[in-house]
Amino acid sequence: MGLETQDSDTKPLTAEESDPVDASDQKNLLHSPKGYEKTSLFSLFLQPFQWLQMLCHQLNTSFVVGIFLVYGLSQGFSGSFFKVVTDYYWKDVQKVQPSQVQLYMGLYYIPWVMKPVWGLLTDVFPVRGYHRRPYFVAAGVLGTVAALVVALSGKLVVGAALFCLVGMTAAVAIADVTIDACIARNSIEFRSLAPDMQSLCGFCTSVGALVGYSTSGLFVHHLGAQGALGLLAIPPAGLIVLGFVIYELKTNDVCSDKNNKVQAVEKLGGAIKGMYRTIQIPQVWKPSLYMYLSLAMSISTHEGQFYWYTDPHAGPAFSQEFVGIIYAIGALASIVGVLIYHKLLKDFSFRKLLFFAQLLYGLTGMLDLIFILRLNKIVGIPDSFFVITEECISRIVSRIRWIPMIVLSTRLCPMGIEGTFFALLMCIDSFGSLSSKWAGGMVLHTFHVTRNDFSNLWLVVFIRNILRLATLSLIFLIPNVDPSQNIIPDDVLGKTAKSRGDEDADNLQLVPFNEKAEV
Repeated sequence: MGLETQDSDTKPLTAEESDPVDASDQKNLLHSPKGYEKTSLFSLFLQPFQWLQMLCHQLNTSFVVGIFLVYGLSQGFSGSFFKVVTDYYWKDVQKVQPSQVQLYMGLYYIPWVMKPVWGLLTDVFPVRGYHRRPYFVAAGVLGTVAALVVALSGKLVVGAALFCLVGMTAAVAIADVTIDACIARNSIEFRSLAPDMQSLCGFCTSVGALVGYSTSGLFVHHLGAQGALGLLAIPPAGLIVLGFVIYELKTNDVCSDKNNKVQAVEKLGGAIKGMYRTIQIPQVWKPSLYMYLSLAMSISTHEGQFYWYTDPHAGPAFSQEFVGIIYAIGALASIVGVLIYHKLLKDFSFRKLLFFAQLLYGLTGMLDLIFILRLNKIVGIPDSFFVITEECISRIVSRIRWIPMIVLSTRLCPMGIEGTFFALLMCIDSFGSLSSKWAGGMVLHTFHVTRNDFSNLWLVVFIRNILRLATLSLIFLIPNVDPSQNIIPDDVLGKTAKSRGDEDADNLQLVPFNEKAEV
């Protein structure tokens, strides 16, 4: 698993071969007191740039840019813009009940549940000798076409509209699988940088979300929900560009097409066996089970609350612009959550950090209950101030809770099938989110929370918070180790790596911008 087991004639996925400085050494230099003797505001301003410079030096500049494109533009901006605009699309254009929307939103997660399939395709089924490039391009084309169809085709029937929206999420999921394979590999090769990579991913997502939320309400107001969806054809174009930015060594296939197919099937079988063998390890299936249950048990009440937020009679009747502002400030708070984790919490053991994060997650959920019961009005706190405060606290806690679970997922990935296995773990998480959406929709329907009746919404939120706190009883499933320690036995790592072979282990590199002219 460590660098010492690497063959001398190979190199890490994205590390620069000529770099004589170990990643952990440079990271320690960057964060040491000697590196930051000055405490002026200017030196504080330079810290993020020095951190990015360190990551670019250790992990390759275009790998970092790839994270910006996928996590920042495709997931951060598109995800946040998509969330607000589709809420208004279902409410104002399709005019469906909140419980139905919850069920429809659950279908958005199907492409994410299928991440192991995308991972297997990119790992063992190259297109014209390339494992990654074609899938980035395909994802970009799929997302662009789906966004334009739903925006320009008038009022579609519910099934057709849902198909297009799921296609847009599928484009993001396919691109995510490819970049995650790079992240998982680098997390294994440079384990000391694993929290930094996840911090960068979280930061990019939060910044992209900040921009998306800030502009979503404005575009919905001026273009309408359906017209605003057309703008989501732009981020997939970035995925197409990323497909050409990636420098990938073409597979040297000198055998016949028949032999190539046989080799692909053998690789597929080896990957499936490796995943099956790994998921049976208690150190792997226990935290995976916890991550699923922690997501599934926190049932989603988002649509019920959104309909209540915008209702002119029962709720506070927030405007489209203000809803975007709420989410935008929440995205800014997410960045604060990333900084808190990166500066203060990243060296804590997984079990301790996730226990207190889950505890705060359940307790802060009670703020939603206070708001729905309008208790804030009794003490004279305005709705706008209270909801923004609640959103900020919720986002900070959610980010602190989420990042260590992603870091833990990268530490569970064996060498050789790290991309596919990380996709499997993210599939489990996505299935947990899908379960949360569908369970929330059923609870909203059971308690008769509709477009106009919100009398039992407080009870649904209370049940959600109790389930969040009940998740604490499962914390024993999380290993009590810190991020720098091994979790998977070394013998399993060796077997899994050998099952895949060495020929494609280091095929992919992201070319630095100063080398693109040579590609």
